[in-house]
Amino acid sequence: MEEAKPVTAGLVVIGNEVLSGRTRDANTQFIGASLNDLGIRLTEVRVVADSCDAIAEAVNALRARSDYVFTTGGIGPTHDDITAQCVARAFGVELVCDPAAAALLERHYGPERFNESRRRMAFVPEGATLIENPVSAAPGFQIENVFVMAGIPRIMQAMFKSIAHRLSGGAPLLSKTIATDLGEGALAADLGRLQDDFPAVEIGSYPSTAQGRMGVRLVLRSTDREILEEAGAACQAMVVSLGGAARELDYTA
Repeated sequence: MEEAKPVTAGLVVIGNEVLSGRTRDANTQFIGASLNDLGIRLTEVRVVADSCDAIAEAVNALRARSDYVFTTGGIGPTHDDITAQCVARAFGVELVCDPAAAALLERHYGPERFNESRRRMAFVPEGATLIENPVSAAPGFQIENVFVMAGIPRIMQAMFKSIAHRLSGGAPLLSKTIATDLGEGALAADLGRLQDDFPAVEIGSYPSTAQGRMGVRLVLRSTDREILEEAGAACQAMVVSLGGAARELDYTA
């Protein structure tokens, strides 16, 4: 029986401060793990500058080949928070003031503190649906398969949880990790043959220096638990046959 096509997602991380190294991107890991729990595979991540051309191009490229696209960053009240207008450009629609967003923000800040800068956060692409922000009120938005969220991790995580029910995924990707003291050169040929034997399992090799010793971590991933167990056993047997030690580190659902 033909395997179901995986549900995929792309992520656009927006911000000059991330590209410069001054701010660490803490969102990719959370989004990737959360999507996997929903049976959605994060297949591509782009980090782009605060440039309308770059943001619009990245959004259009990813939404054309992914079931879902998520963006983080650039939806605050300052001049360099341009994500909303860039997404509007990507979709070829106008940027409009959402009455519900404006009312929500005015209630949050109060009439005296709800200035023009804060009103900017009520503007979304025409036709967009708001994403709740239970932390600081300023909403994100969804337009078609694109979800636009804040860059601050605590706020982004709250936003993601509020839209998780809108996402439809497939089977979660299961993972098994096996550590060995052998080097990649000793493993390469047999590991290639193992991959040929288990085409439904993604097999990756990653050098490590655990406890100050060089070695390799072999990571196997599949949506099929039974096939993953079989491949894992074959992988451990392969390592032992090559004279190495094999130790299973984790099994993640």
